Amino acid sequence: MSVFDKLRSSKRKTPPVIAIYGIGGIGKTTLAGEFPDPLYLHTVGEETPVDLDVPSIEIENYDEMMDAFEHLLTQEHEFKTVIIDSLDAFEKMVWVFTCGRMGWDTIDSNDKGAPTAFGKGYLEADNDWNEYMAATRALSRAGIHVVQILHSKVKAFNDPLVDSYDRYRPKLQDRATDIIMEKSDALLFMSKRTSVKQVDKGFGKKGSKAEGMSGAERIIYADERAGFLAKNRLNMPPSIPFKKGNGFAELSKYFYTSQAPATEEEEEAA
Repeated sequence: MSVFDKLRSSKRKTPPVIAIYGIGGIGKTTLAGEFPDPLYLHTVGEETPVDLDVPSIEIENYDEMMDAFEHLLTQEHEFKTVIIDSLDAFEKMVWVFTCGRMGWDTIDSNDKGAPTAFGKGYLEADNDWNEYMAATRALSRAGIHVVQILHSKVKAFNDPLVDSYDRYRPKLQDRATDIIMEKSDALLFMSKRTSVKQVDKGFGKKGSKAEGMSGAERIIYADERAGFLAKNRLNMPPSIPFKKGNGFAELSKYFYTSQAPATEEEEEAA
């Protein structure tokens, strides 16, 4: 067998797995609801915006999430998108599942109830996060868009090249964030465009002042910057304006292109 027997087109054939986070009320769920024929899998306490009417299932634990995925993969249905809201609330369900599997009291304790060393609980939870992400990739291969919604937090970032500074990141434990970033096709950050203007500080001194503009243009950021985490391997531009009703149309321009190479799973399925 020649290596050229494995030659494939680089054009992407399956919908992406993406994660979206950002400041409160910015429109994350509204954007997700624009994806085609969505099913809304929401954790307890999460609800769709009042102007969004989509089929929904309340997810109460890790097994229910995986059961929903299995149904979508094995049964006939009309859905073309799965929305998971929110992934940070689902994280607690992952921890409960991990603890039950390992016989622990909490994610921070071992089988004797004592604190685990070096974050052993979170390390063990990686296995269940990876199983979850493998299921999302299977949904993608089955032709279903996967949109994961997260809340945001601000955390100090110790950049080795400059002084430390605060930045937005998903409201997840760091190991979980790394897995979501690695296994998803895009981690997108949503915010409002901020302007910076020069101000007179008196005595001939000038300074800069950031102005968050009320009702200003909403932006989807696809590349990491100093103020937030983001990434994509879909060849998206660094930022994409978000206008309600046109979000999916703008994002989907980059979903099925020759610049977005097929994933390893897609190559195996080809």
